[in-house]
Amino acid sequence: MLLRPGELTLDELRAIHGGAEATDAVLKPQPLVMDPRALPGILASAAVVQAAAEGTAAVYGVNTGFGKLASTRISESDLATLQLNLIRSHSVGVGEPLAPAVLRLMLATKAASLARGHSGVRPVVIDTLLAVHNAGLVPWVPSQGSVGASGDLAPLAHMTLALLGEGEFLHQGQRLPAAAVLRDHGIAPLVLSAKEGLALINGTQTSTALALHALFSFEPVLEAALVVGALTVDAARGSDGPFDPRIHALRGQPGQIEVAQHYRALLAGSAIRASHQQGDDRVQDPYCLRCQPQVVGACLDQLRHAASVLLREANAVTDNPLVFAEDGAMVSGGNFHAEPVALAADAMACAISEVGAIAERRIAMLIDSNVSRLPPFLTANAGLNSGFMIAHVTAAALASENKSLAHPASVDSLPTSANQEDHVSMATFAARRLQPMIDNVAHILGIEWLAAAQGVDFLRPLRSSEPLEAAHALLRRVCPAMPQDRYLAPDIASASARVRDGALAAVLRDLGGPALFAA
Repeated sequence: MLLRPGELTLDELRAIHGGAEATDAVLKPQPLVMDPRALPGILASAAVVQAAAEGTAAVYGVNTGFGKLASTRISESDLATLQLNLIRSHSVGVGEPLAPAVLRLMLATKAASLARGHSGVRPVVIDTLLAVHNAGLVPWVPSQGSVGASGDLAPLAHMTLALLGEGEFLHQGQRLPAAAVLRDHGIAPLVLSAKEGLALINGTQTSTALALHALFSFEPVLEAALVVGALTVDAARGSDGPFDPRIHALRGQPGQIEVAQHYRALLAGSAIRASHQQGDDRVQDPYCLRCQPQVVGACLDQLRHAASVLLREANAVTDNPLVFAEDGAMVSGGNFHAEPVALAADAMACAISEVGAIAERRIAMLIDSNVSRLPPFLTANAGLNSGFMIAHVTAAALASENKSLAHPASVDSLPTSANQEDHVSMATFAARRLQPMIDNVAHILGIEWLAAAQGVDFLRPLRSSEPLEAAHALLRRVCPAMPQDRYLAPDIASASARVRDGALAAVLRDLGGPALFAA
């Protein structure tokens, strides 16, 4: 793949990430090649930094200390040591390591950002980032320790330390010394020059990569939510009237219009629906069925907005100071502040939580015989059998947990660096907390899928639509019907795995139509 600085597309970032199956696995990465048109700008900005290093004026990050120590001048003979000490001192992260997919995005977006020619690094810095990426190496980077300004300092420092041969790489769950790993792959350890350490760690690539990781991980889950939600409509013998395109055109919300279109396509041709179009005394369905386009559509709009913010950020130059080679200026600013990422991640958290929340309500509706008119708790011999009673309790627990996790991280700030860095974004946590939320939603949807399929089984010999019967059959290949109580946790795990890995989403994708997240 040709890496074009400032011009990365969402599809290219998705390819670098590796897709839903890359959440835990290390894939052979698609090789990245820097666009040769970037080289003149890289060389020009590096020349500006070199001139500053040889000059007498104080330039932040070149011949001064960092943060609160910015007024401390550093001698020319110590400039390389200054950068090395920066990386060593900032490698202070804690916690579990970041996923390989996140590191692939970090390496690629950092290389693309530096290659825009406003960071003052030499080509060898970018070449080393790409060499590590292309070799499939995963720097060991602890997930905790960044406040999202001044950049994602600790995680990017750990990533850089591995490039220098002083850190570690992660391979099959083991932490290996970086020097040996680089040597085995024929990659020379990077030796830093003026400003290069600062350029490598002063940016938003970790928080952006984490948020993109969540976006790409959630896409098949959201698609699965549409399929399962439609299956629940049929299981409860709900109406397709609320999906009438005229309703949604009058409101004009694009996500709502599109989600309604998906529900119409998923339900088209259902004999279950046709069976109760006459003589049904129910006037309106519960909100959890009727308002799915309004709720999930609004979530889709929020996720698409977040995607646009993250795409801009992935293409941005976010270190400091910035180099403008056309007039030889180096200007200090605050592009490292990850507030755009934090707010986007918070919006994603609310959307992810809501997709799970309305799914939990659909499960509650299915097991309530007064509403769904199915057997109590979806079991034929209720009392002797508890059916889906406690499976719903699990869904309720997960939905409640997500409500707490959805609390906005961006509204929090703690001053750092002796109050020099006095307002921070908390973007890294805002993005990192999205993965457990996605896991929770996948489990909720897995439970709903099991419940909806059980509901459809009670309506046999009537059949649902072709796509919904495909969803039912997909589940039944791994999870048989439950005529009486049995150990259900393995079935929930199997169903949830197919929600996350895209197997259920394929039912929706096979219908065609627009992609949920635009390229």
